[in-house]
Amino acid sequence: MWCDWSSLPLLVLVWELSVVRVETAPCQTCHKLTDSFIKGLEVTSSKNFGGGNTAWEEEKLAKYARSETRLLEIVESACEKTDFECNQLLEQIEDQVETWWFHRQQEAPDLFDWLCIEELRLCCPPGRYGPQCKGSTKTHAILFNKCVLCGGLGRCEGEGTRLGDGGCVCDPGYSGQLCQNCGDGYYREKSSNHSTAACAACYHSCNKCLGPQDYKCLNCKPGWILHDNKCIDTDECGTELARCPTNTYCHNTDGSYECRGCDQACVGCMGSGPARCKKCARGYRLRGSKCIDIDECSERAIACPGLNEACTNEEGSFHCDCAQGFIRRDSICVENKLPTGPEKGLFDDMTEDEVLVLQQMFFGVVICALATLAAKGDMVFTAIFIGGVAAMAGYWFTEKGDYMLDGFLKGR
Repeated sequence: MWCDWSSLPLLVLVWELSVVRVETAPCQTCHKLTDSFIKGLEVTSSKNFGGGNTAWEEEKLAKYARSETRLLEIVESACEKTDFECNQLLEQIEDQVETWWFHRQQEAPDLFDWLCIEELRLCCPPGRYGPQCKGSTKTHAILFNKCVLCGGLGRCEGEGTRLGDGGCVCDPGYSGQLCQNCGDGYYREKSSNHSTAACAACYHSCNKCLGPQDYKCLNCKPGWILHDNKCIDTDECGTELARCPTNTYCHNTDGSYECRGCDQACVGCMGSGPARCKKCARGYRLRGSKCIDIDECSERAIACPGLNEACTNEEGSFHCDCAQGFIRRDSICVENKLPTGPEKGLFDDMTEDEVLVLQQMFFGVVICALATLAAKGDMVFTAIFIGGVAAMAGYWFTEKGDYMLDGFLKGR
């Protein structure tokens, strides 16, 4: 909630408890949150309530500049939806943000100092570090080996946060408690004046050197050996210094080596490819100096012993599939009798003439049944005869019946 101030005393207690919960939140998260809040202030600086009677609202309610409406607009955009740490921190400190917005903004205009340093105690002022925000003064640096500016060549560990011990974290190329020395792989350049010269990078294989050239090395990085002030790559593979696991081989690189996998045709190898195998893997045979695939399908008399099976060769092996038109059921290839299309109906293959005959016969059967009922069983055979005659007559008197009768008389 961002509006209920009737329970302010209770909120003070909640705030005291919330400080404990957010102590572990990193300083940079709080810094990012306050920076985003300040940007929101800038974006909304020229806005007002918008719509309706703005003059009345500002007179009767509050000025937009200090209104809860503006606060909500800023808070809603303070954290990106995907930034979990920012949103979690904002949820925990909403009471402190309201306090600053409505009561402390005039006397503490810097939100970061008031919120992150004084209230939440997540950060320290510049030049201070650690849980108690100890000062890193020059005297302090000399007496306790802590840094002030680290010679301008590094930063204090934990500076501005509640973390770290204030020791120097040197820039690349520098080392020492105050970053006054050149680090490994760097040398001191010559200076034209009395100022301390900068450190520059040695040749890439040198650990200590007198200059950037490859022949000015004093000692070498691991994987190199010194010869006439030059660092020469050590061939770990040729000197058997490498330790590669089974079924891999050693590949030398500058200053080191790699273990690479053997070809699938090999069991152990001395290099890349099937021609560098120590022994051929199963499914391969040695031909000349190379391990080649065995075509089991062509070399075996019966590679696939099952009925209706077909052999398929693959690299280093083979597999048996059911022949075309067969499917595997219970490890046996059986004929695939599944229909290839929709099932045909009972009358799908009948011609129009045959359908017409069936229609006429059905009509005759109906007449026969009616005649039998009319005779009450006394003239059953007569009725059946009359029905049959009616059915035949109904068919013969059609045009198609003439055609069929003509074909029958001609012996078709």
